[in-house]
Amino acid sequence: MRVGIPRGLFYHYYYPLWKTFFQDLGAEVVTSASTNRRTVERGIESAVDEVCFPIKVYYGHVRELCHQELNYIFIPRLVSVEPKSYICPNFMGLPDMINSALPELPPVIDITVDVSKNDRLLKRDIIRVGQIFTDNKNHIKQAYQHGQDELHKCRNICRDGYNISEAIRIWDGEQIVLPSTYNINIGVLGHGYSLYDQTISMNLIDRLRKMGCRVQVVETLDRDAIEVKAAEIPKRVFWTLGRKSVGSALYMEGQSEIDGIIYLACFGCGPDSMIGEIIERKIKNKAFMMINIDEHTGEAGMVTRLEAFCDMLRRRAGKVEDYISAHG
Repeated sequence: MRVGIPRGLFYHYYYPLWKTFFQDLGAEVVTSASTNRRTVERGIESAVDEVCFPIKVYYGHVRELCHQELNYIFIPRLVSVEPKSYICPNFMGLPDMINSALPELPPVIDITVDVSKNDRLLKRDIIRVGQIFTDNKNHIKQAYQHGQDELHKCRNICRDGYNISEAIRIWDGEQIVLPSTYNINIGVLGHGYSLYDQTISMNLIDRLRKMGCRVQVVETLDRDAIEVKAAEIPKRVFWTLGRKSVGSALYMEGQSEIDGIIYLACFGCGPDSMIGEIIERKIKNKAFMMINIDEHTGEAGMVTRLEAFCDMLRRRAGKVEDYISAHG
């Protein structure tokens, strides 16, 4: 059997888990190509106007897989991926929205991921999905455990300075060498499915690296330290990705080697509109820039802002020899 996995949204966080799971059950896993302009156009044509840019792009990836010879397409219903925390409501209804918008869709593997209280229902759904391929429940449990082990290996790659998307490519057998020379450190935050998709983010991370920056992201930081800093907010942030962004921003602010922080937000994202505001108000001792993007954002404006931000950081740090302060 051939199972399609769209290269969007939580693909950037859980692909090694699901690829290993389906392959261990004897399925061939097919992914859509990296996001390009055609993907974006297809998604905009199919999605409702009210959803955010990354979800529109996800529609484009699903439409691409509809032209493949697939037995199933995997579209999980994400509610919660950790206790007492939740994902954006659009993720909960994603299988239903796509089913109603794309009549040519192959049969959907719709698994509900909700571990907000416990993982009992998830374990039941894992068995249900696994029985599409085999009746051996022990084999299904072993395949899922193997998938979790591979996901853990992939995440460990990030400790060497790679973001999760680069870690997935390395885990999949690709060779990636990070730039070894830089003169400023920048922390870059945002939802991984926006930040690590080169078309959605307009290649933000690679642009910064070419400008002589070392880029640090959430996955390269200590997870326990992030949670400790996130707990400093009076009211707990119950969005998983939002809390990690807040905790990472506060942690980065206390690191002397970090020169500045950039937060990439998607226009139309409710959680982003609040999380970005919280971060901007809390960051007092670092240069901070928030970038809002959608399908209409132009590259020229972003490049200009990045260049100006990097130049400012270098001048602040005294790394521009001919800089004379205009103050005084």
